Amino acid sequence: MPHDHNHDHDHNHDHDHDHDENIVTLVDETGEEQDFEIIMTLELEDKEYAVLLPLDADDDEEAYIFRMDPDADDEEQVLLVAVEDDDEFDKVAAAYEAMIDEMAEEGEEEEE
Repeated sequence: MPHDHNHDHDHNHDHDHDHDENIVTLVDETGEEQDFEIIMTLELEDKEYAVLLPLDADDDEEAYIFRMDPDADDEEQVLLVAVEDDDEFDKVAAAYEAMIDEMAEEGEEEEE
């Protein structure tokens, strides 16, 4: 899964929980808001990650991967932190792709 490590989202994200729980609003460096759907969360090496897709995404839109770090100021909240380390990103992307492949295979088996 390709990923642009130079995306425009800052590291402190506001969460808007007034609507669907799987929808978060991220604020970029210019203060512009964009809604994303959390399409999957996964745990890898004792860290939790969220895979997000823009709500207005095209079919070929790339997903974004964020690490879910606990908020030191509010235990009920998490901070979505951009994964900037290439090795960490590659491991999470590979785990995500393996999960997608596994789900696709299970879907094919059910159709038979």
